[in-house]
Amino acid sequence: MNNPIVQPNFLLGNSFAEKLYHDYVSDLPIIDYHNHLPPAEINGNRQFENITQIWLAGDHYKWRAMRTLGIPEKFITGTESDEEKFSKWAETVPYTVRNPLYHWTHMELSQYFGINELLSSETGNKTFSACNEHLAKAENSVLGLLKKKKVETVCTTDDPIDSLEHHLHFSKKKNDLGMYPAFRPDKAYAVEDPSAFKDYLDKLSLASGIEIKSYSDLLDALKARVNYFHKRGCRLADHGLENLSYFKWGALNPEDLFENVIKGSPLQPNEVAYFKYHTLIELCRMYHSSGWVMQFHLGALRNTNSRAFSNLGPDTGFDSIGDFDQARGLANFLNQLDETDQLCKTIIYNLNPRDNEVFATMIGNFNDGSVKGKIQFGSGWWYLDQKDGMEKQLNALSNMGLVSCFVGMLTDSRSFLSFPRHDYFRRILCNLFAKDVEAGLLPKDEKWLGKIVLDICYHNAKSYFDFDSKNIQV
Repeated sequence: MNNPIVQPNFLLGNSFAEKLYHDYVSDLPIIDYHNHLPPAEINGNRQFENITQIWLAGDHYKWRAMRTLGIPEKFITGTESDEEKFSKWAETVPYTVRNPLYHWTHMELSQYFGINELLSSETGNKTFSACNEHLAKAENSVLGLLKKKKVETVCTTDDPIDSLEHHLHFSKKKNDLGMYPAFRPDKAYAVEDPSAFKDYLDKLSLASGIEIKSYSDLLDALKARVNYFHKRGCRLADHGLENLSYFKWGALNPEDLFENVIKGSPLQPNEVAYFKYHTLIELCRMYHSSGWVMQFHLGALRNTNSRAFSNLGPDTGFDSIGDFDQARGLANFLNQLDETDQLCKTIIYNLNPRDNEVFATMIGNFNDGSVKGKIQFGSGWWYLDQKDGMEKQLNALSNMGLVSCFVGMLTDSRSFLSFPRHDYFRRILCNLFAKDVEAGLLPKDEKWLGKIVLDICYHNAKSYFDFDSKNIQV
């Protein structure tokens, strides 16, 4: 059966939406400033053996759907063959109707492989073979697939202890693609597990060349790694937290807390929260002095299934939306940095849609006229990066801020086949504007609204981030 869904005017509800999309944004390059792609596979230009390896491995969105349908784990993360795993995914897809996976799956098959049949148990074997034939071609290596989608920039997510060897090697090559690291120091303040924290400090000591025996040593080591990352092109930091805490500065002594953790003494919840808060403030000051952008992904309730976590580990599909208090802690945290004019460009992402308006209004509190869109309400993230979630984020930002200053979409993905999500976003954005035109809420000014969607889809991000391979010190 031919695909009746992913057509040229998919998601475009009227002729003005079609005009905005096709004439202004459909062919733009992509700046993907937050993802979890493996740098080694980009640097090595990996050629995947089959569609399962590139499409299903590591994709917990698909894994959750398969488990829900009653498919055993052996066909998901287990020992069954890649062909059998793909067959079970093909069996699952028709049952994902009204889930974004249904759209993404067929967009990816169409845009990368030219396959326009609906995926199902009946078409699975044929699709598996056809995709594998495409992936065997040299032009469908990792770099070829990124080029096919006009990916201009990717920012990977990297721990402070990472050597960044693959970024460095890649920067020496002649490439149209820019690959830059992003600093993700979550483990550097994860004192809730003293044993794991101490093991991490040993690795951070080795990476930084600084023996970490005190809290001040920890900050020195982190500063050394910020400098190291900066020399290798890093211009962003990222943090994954339930929420941001705020305390009166000096309410507790971080040196004492550090010493207790090193001795193996578990900290009380308020002590853990203070240690994270204090360390994050210090890190944010480092980012400001380096001219970085910082990102906060807030609101995930992680590793909720202890049996699954024990068997499969983190990031395997057992996290959900949390219902944490966000507003006061976030406001006070940002304000503490702003008081001394050390608040750098910042993007905040929420996972609970109830917080859309909180985040959309929060950014206006700290935009100071120094930079266009200095503080950003990030795109619909994780469970919200679907049509309804994107529209709600865009509407909240439009109603309470300036959507015209928005830096747009990202994939937040581990898959090299996820870049049609940018196309998905662009179609939704153009349709949203065009519906307002049709309703008489916006003027039918193609040139001006075309410029606005161009800016949101590309130019705002291009000017917001300081990506330049010439700045990398080899």
